[in-house]
Amino acid sequence: MSSKLTKASIAAVAATFMTTVFTAQGSGAIAQDNQPVLVPAQPDQQFPLQPVSQPQSPAPVSEDAARPRGDAVPAAVPLPPVSVRTDAVRSAASLAALVNAQSPADSLSAELNCLAGAIYFEAKGESLPGQLAVGRVVVARSRSGRFPASYCGVVYQPSQFSFVRGRSMPGIDRSSRSWRNAVAIAQIAHEGSWKSPVEGALFFHAARVSPGWNRARIARIDNHVFYR
Repeated sequence: MSSKLTKASIAAVAATFMTTVFTAQGSGAIAQDNQPVLVPAQPDQQFPLQPVSQPQSPAPVSEDAARPRGDAVPAAVPLPPVSVRTDAVRSAASLAALVNAQSPADSLSAELNCLAGAIYFEAKGESLPGQLAVGRVVVARSRSGRFPASYCGVVYQPSQFSFVRGRSMPGIDRSSRSWRNAVAIAQIAHEGSWKSPVEGALFFHAARVSPGWNRARIARIDNHVFYR
């Protein structure tokens, strides 16, 4: 009995083995599972390198300055040469006298026109020292290395002066006394021929607002507060 069972068991095992072998060869599953799949190499993709530009947000000049800076300012335009009128400076007893001593400007360079425009719109109703302080902030910014290196670049820098709309100023009455004063103050500010009470200031805001800047306050002149 046990001999018959043994032979039967051997026969059954043999039959099972042969069935497994033939089935595996027919499907190919074992070979496919054990061999690595070769993927054709793809050519490397080339991407153009783009410069990364981080926008800067300098502190504003006017009450609108809390808004972030927009597009980059165009390339700087060379500033007009400085030609200090030493005779007028020595004889001037006051800033008003020096303003009166300035030669009338039949035509202004683009840079001095931008500087005079900023003085006119920001401070035309203020005292001459107040106008000079505004002008000297523009000059100081253009020479600081932290802002555009031209007067027009400083004035038209986005979100800095509230009177600027896009890349233009409102109309100016160029026959007015206010404009003549602004032009004279622009020349004095450019030449540095009269010291401003807030010399070295780079920022200011209207006195009617309180932006809470964490900067060194210098002084208030008329309707503006100035900071380093």
